[in-house]
Amino acid sequence: MRTLIYVPIIHTSADLGSIAGDVTKRGIAGLGEEIWAKHRNTVDGFWDAISKYFDSVDVTGMKIYQDGMVTEGEAGRRIVEDTANAGSKNYQLVLNLLDRGAVLIKTEDFKLVKREYYMLLGITLAKTIVQKIIALIRYKLVKGILLKKRDAFIAAMIDETLGSDEKGILFIGAFHNVREKLHKSIHVREIKDQEKVRKYQSLLLFHKKHKDQFDRLGEYLISDVAL
Repeated sequence: MRTLIYVPIIHTSADLGSIAGDVTKRGIAGLGEEIWAKHRNTVDGFWDAISKYFDSVDVTGMKIYQDGMVTEGEAGRRIVEDTANAGSKNYQLVLNLLDRGAVLIKTEDFKLVKREYYMLLGITLAKTIVQKIIALIRYKLVKGILLKKRDAFIAAMIDETLGSDEKGILFIGAFHNVREKLHKSIHVREIKDQEKVRKYQSLLLFHKKHKDQFDRLGEYLISDVAL
């Protein structure tokens, strides 16, 4: 049986390269420094819980599929190392898994990832409010289409590269829908509830209105993964 450990993730600023600074500024502006700091602590706790789970898993020979990973081999490892050194807990975990015998697999179509990245970059580099609004509208018009294309590509890559009786790990943004596109022969184990991870992120801007629910979701994110 082919098995895939499914990890719905929350991206951190360190994952986002050159647009990280703008994301952080917008986060502080939208939430305030106190809530932004609380959110960052929650995300760090989330990754600590995920890492703790994998400490107990023999990952030798497991195949790693990573959101945004457009290559593999030595080039892929360099990307992982550079992003881990920049402070990404996601990539620090992936690097740990590779050092323990896991294998990095190309996960995404470079053209699709590049297109989305440059659309986001266009928003952050816009010099006027009008330019920013136009760039944001353009991105929103194609975001759903790009996400579906990326999800289909990722699912196809997993099906193509995950052999009979092999195990893999997918680290994927919680708003992706890769799971529903996976081949039925692949047994999926979701180690954090994707809907709860999504809901937490959706409520972030409305945390005051939904404080109790938001806090409960935050506690769930940092809780240990059930073995």
